[in-house]
Amino acid sequence: MKKALLMAAALLAMPFMSQAADYKEGVHYEIINEGPGSAKPEVTEFFSFYCPHCYNFSKTVVPMIEEKIPEGVTFNQTHVDFIGREMGVEMSRAFAVAHQLNVEKKIEQALFAAIHDKKQRFVSRDDVRALFIANGVEGKDFDSAANSFMVNAQMNKMKRDTQNAKLSGVPALVVNGKYRVMNDNIKSYDEMLDIAFYLSTKKD
Repeated sequence: MKKALLMAAALLAMPFMSQAADYKEGVHYEIINEGPGSAKPEVTEFFSFYCPHCYNFSKTVVPMIEEKIPEGVTFNQTHVDFIGREMGVEMSRAFAVAHQLNVEKKIEQALFAAIHDKKQRFVSRDDVRALFIANGVEGKDFDSAANSFMVNAQMNKMKRDTQNAKLSGVPALVVNGKYRVMNDNIKSYDEMLDIAFYLSTKKD
C-alpha cells in the first residue's frame, strides 16, 4: 500500500517536473543579464500605479506569489517611472517613501484605488502627500522621508533595475536579476508563477 501511494505521488509530480523541464529560453523566459544573477534567489515584480493591469495583478497575483513562493526566495517590487509622464517619478518616490515608513501595503492599495477606482488626478507631490496623510502618515514624516538619502537611493536603484530589465511593459516578473518571464506564450497566472519559481532555483 505504501509503495503504491509513493508511486501515485511520483506520477502526480511528473507533469509539473516535465513542464518545468520544458521551459525554454526565448519562449518562456529571456536572459537579460549574461553575468551572474543576484546573490540570493529573488522574484521581482515591476509595476506602475498608473497601470490598470498592475492594479489587477496586485489584487490577484501578488497574494499568490506571497503565499506560494519557495522557501528561501525573496519577493520584491519595483515601481517604474516611465508611465504617468512627470508624475511617474513622484509615484516611484511615493513607493520608496511608503517602504521607508513601513506602510507599503496600505499606501499601495490607497494609490491604486485613488487612481483607478476614484479617478483621482495627481498633479504634484502635494497631492501624493495628502493621500499619505489621509492614510495615517504624519506630514512631517512624509516630508522627511521624501527628501531622504534612503529614498533617493531606492529610486535610483529602481530606475537602474528597470533599465537593466529591458522592459516593454508592466506588470513584469524578473527572477534573480537575470531572467525575465515572457508573457506572450503564458496561458495563465499559475503558469507565470511556475516559470518564475522554476527560474528562481535554476542553476546557471
